[in-house]
Amino acid sequence: MDFNNINFDALIPEWFKTVVSTGNDLIWTQFLIGLLLLAGIFFSLSSRFIQLRWLPEMFRVIGEKPETLDSGEKGISSFQAFAISAASRVGTGNIAGVATAIVLGGPGAVFWMWVIAFFGAASAFFEATLAQVYKVPDKEGGFRGGPAYYMERGLGQKWLGMAFAVLITITFAFVFNTVQSNTIAESLNTQYSVAPWVTGLILALITALVIFGGVRSIAKISSMIVPVMAILYILLVLFILLTHANMIIPMIGSIIKGAFGMEQAFGGALGFTIMQGIKRGLFSNEAGMGSAPNAAATAAVSHPVKQGLIQSLGVFFDTMVVCTATAIMILLYTGLEYGEKATQGVAVTQAALNSHVGTFGGVFLTVAVFLFAYSSVIGNYYYGQSNIEYLTQNKVVMFIFRLLVVFMVFFGAVVKVETVWATADLFMGLMAILNITAIIGLAHVVFEVARDYADQRRKGLNPVFRTKNVKADLSSVDTWGENPYHSDGDNK
Repeated sequence: MDFNNINFDALIPEWFKTVVSTGNDLIWTQFLIGLLLLAGIFFSLSSRFIQLRWLPEMFRVIGEKPETLDSGEKGISSFQAFAISAASRVGTGNIAGVATAIVLGGPGAVFWMWVIAFFGAASAFFEATLAQVYKVPDKEGGFRGGPAYYMERGLGQKWLGMAFAVLITITFAFVFNTVQSNTIAESLNTQYSVAPWVTGLILALITALVIFGGVRSIAKISSMIVPVMAILYILLVLFILLTHANMIIPMIGSIIKGAFGMEQAFGGALGFTIMQGIKRGLFSNEAGMGSAPNAAATAAVSHPVKQGLIQSLGVFFDTMVVCTATAIMILLYTGLEYGEKATQGVAVTQAALNSHVGTFGGVFLTVAVFLFAYSSVIGNYYYGQSNIEYLTQNKVVMFIFRLLVVFMVFFGAVVKVETVWATADLFMGLMAILNITAIIGLAHVVFEVARDYADQRRKGLNPVFRTKNVKADLSSVDTWGENPYHSDGDNK
């Protein structure tokens, strides 16, 4: 059978494509952008811009050692939980997504990515803190949690938790993983003419080998891959900046002008520019979407706020650092074209790198795309696994789920990029609507927990959380007791 001549995209029914297109129009143009911005502004103002006030504290807690679990083993550290979420965050959204946003929305889309990241950092703090408060023990001796758990235990709405668990499982384990494998396949095909189906088979195989290893193997792999590749990627962009120093100020000017419709080519499409920046920004940093809290809940920390701070820092790292690095590289590329008919996705970033540093750039980006996207596949799978465990403990269901993940990794590599991204946008939007609604309903819990943390820090203590110390009703919480961790239960 000649796989090269099979039209895999034809396997997707037309009615599904119509539903995706109609759903995106309704959600993104009518509702979600306003909800995201208003929620981010509310969380920022109500917390007195915690994403800025506690920025030094974020760097302090990221290096803390994990607490010891009841089993006597060390739990997952703050940094490892950060790495799991970063593995999902730092992926194709930073490389292919930024390129698409700029091509379709112009330079101004970058500014709106920054805006959604700034306010989204506050949303990330709230959702990650809630994930820690309402987390539960897992069968491996660690913890699991996320929006499904705080929807049930915090809001008392089990049906909402189940709906979210189904939605995030489909979104991340299936839809988003098709985006990651699609970008890897496109990159290898562009740079080395590797057939997408070959890439798909290889990715499916190595994904299967990893996802049967459990969350600890996921944390270990993520903590090794993401920081190293991100640092190398940023250093390469710094080199490009230094060699194009005379173009930096004009480039920043084009971003600001484009953001407010002052660029002639994009003046009549300001709304589209904003939408592209926010959509791609949200896909990349996931703030408020309800995904990162699943990773935040796994950390063995002495106080929920510590993971809230870590995940807030993750949003800044993803968008302000990695996404901005990609944007700079692309906007300094003199061959960049705009519009729906122009080249989109990872091919744009590859062309820009090849232009700046020669063929080495394309080779490096191919490796970076593979590692970033594959680490995202791993992180995305964990989000699905955590929520499958929320829905059922049936081992057969888990086995079938893992097989479907492997199949979707293959399928994503061989379908058209437009179909993959459109589907990702729809499911991402639905997740964000449910999660933001839940966070707003539980904001008073975060206020109380954050106040407890601040009080202990002012006394010079290493904050330790106990439910009795806050006024909010936490009777449904069973993880945080008098001495939540045997080794570090008392303040130091």
